[in-house]
Amino acid sequence: MVISPFLVSGFTLLADLVGLILVLIAVKGLSDHYKEASIFNNSLYGVILSIVGGAVFVAALFVTALSFFINVLGIELSTAFSDPTAFSKIDWAEVIVWENFWPHVGALLGSLVTLFIFVVVAAIFYRKSLTTLAEKTGVGRFGTAGLLLLIGAVLIIIFIGFLLIWVALILLTVAFFQIRAEPTQPPPMTPS
Repeated sequence: MVISPFLVSGFTLLADLVGLILVLIAVKGLSDHYKEASIFNNSLYGVILSIVGGAVFVAALFVTALSFFINVLGIELSTAFSDPTAFSKIDWAEVIVWENFWPHVGALLGSLVTLFIFVVVAAIFYRKSLTTLAEKTGVGRFGTAGLLLLIGAVLIIIFIGFLLIWVALILLTVAFFQIRAEPTQPPPMTPS
């Protein structure tokens, strides 16, 4: 997930998905080890909210674009795909009127606000999970990563949040490597 912003766009989503699955597997293992179900459950709720929020956002964008094509441009999707000259027949002077765009801009902003709410609520669940993990493992970087993730989710509006989320992912990676195995007790000595 740390390197996904640097990948070619087609592989970014795949790298994020693989990274997310690996983190969930690790969190599940730690949750089982420490017998603390909230570690995994909060992470799972965060993942579910992230996926649902992304799906709602994409669906809202699709509906907004479809409405724009049909209501503003007067083009059915079947026409747009079957007749490549459909766009050249549009009288752009009549179409580009602010009154036509405001409902679609409002729908776009509404979908962005919905996505923002889903991201922040998901980050709250991630933070709960990582805070509990920090307490159980004794690795404070988990708590720091959770806090940065939440702050980044809130500040995503001004784009600095993306950087903070990326730093939180780096700290999460470092935190996983700082977990120390609990020392095992040597078997008792039997007198010979």
